[in-house]
Amino acid sequence: MVTAQAPGKLYIAGEYAVVETGYPAIIVALNQFVTVTVEQTENYGSIVSKQYREDSILWQRQGDAMVFDNRDNPFHYILSAIKLTEQYARELGKPLALYDLFVDSDLDSESGKKYGLGSSAAVTVATVKALNEFYELQMTKDEIYKLSAIAHLEIQKNGSLGDIAASVYGGWIAFTTFDKTWLAAEMRLHSLAELIRMPWPELSIEELTAPNQLQLLIGWTGSPASTSRLVDKIAVACESKKDEYSQFLKKSRAIVSKMIEGFHAHSLDVIQQEIRSSRKALESLAELSGVEIETNTLIKLADLAEKSGAAGKSSGAGGGDCGIAIIDRSADASMLAKAWASHGIEVLDFKVHDFSTV
Repeated sequence: MVTAQAPGKLYIAGEYAVVETGYPAIIVALNQFVTVTVEQTENYGSIVSKQYREDSILWQRQGDAMVFDNRDNPFHYILSAIKLTEQYARELGKPLALYDLFVDSDLDSESGKKYGLGSSAAVTVATVKALNEFYELQMTKDEIYKLSAIAHLEIQKNGSLGDIAASVYGGWIAFTTFDKTWLAAEMRLHSLAELIRMPWPELSIEELTAPNQLQLLIGWTGSPASTSRLVDKIAVACESKKDEYSQFLKKSRAIVSKMIEGFHAHSLDVIQQEIRSSRKALESLAELSGVEIETNTLIKLADLAEKSGAAGKSSGAGGGDCGIAIIDRSADASMLAKAWASHGIEVLDFKVHDFSTV
């Protein structure tokens, strides 16, 4: 029997721009996990999860056809991760086995609240990591990332795969996505084993060290959001406004690059300033696209953070889910927590998860 874990994540800066090749984001892994256990069995295998079941699916009409949207159902990511990891195992000459695969998650609350911590990415990575051990494939972190990214792309076509990187590497990371057009072409020419050992154009994953005085606060708005559908809306809205969208991308790249420099210099002031700049950039994208990124609750969350001397913004695609505040560790963060709570914002007691410290 083997067990593997993958942490959830939150985006700190670079949202939306990061889905484009060459545009960076900063992401942090949290100490909330998806845990996958694999145990060999005979006659029949099973996939068992308390949280992820095939009991709710979304669909649209294209002409007279029903088209199903599986992007928010983690069960499909589990199946994709199994298929790709076993394909890789076969390429290495490993015999396949029957097994029970058990999935447990604390990315959502016990009462079913969805915080938006990237469960689909975490369950993909945890499944790949568990089967990597089960089949003794000896994949490196880079190879686990690439195989997980391919598995995730099979289900969700429009993401950056930065959440996969956070689940693999942990801690704070600076991430730039790879050229997906290149990957699609190379997949037709190479085996999976060859593909995950190749350098991927534009892919960059840099582990960052946060300043000692940096404290991350997380507030949940009480309203879940669908990242994949928000990204869809932005893409459609910006298709006819390419010049303005290009300006947003350049602005986002400059902001995140400065924030990365702030991490290198251990400067909380620089990081906080670029958090504020990132919020403004997302406001311009919302105005450009007509898509609500900052809900009223997220606006309140960020404004209250500013009044407390912190830098606050939405996290990820917005539209609900979580917001963040970056505050000096020496400040009284309890005052901000109380202010959030008085406006119906739940303070989440999650910490940054760094694999190197466990």
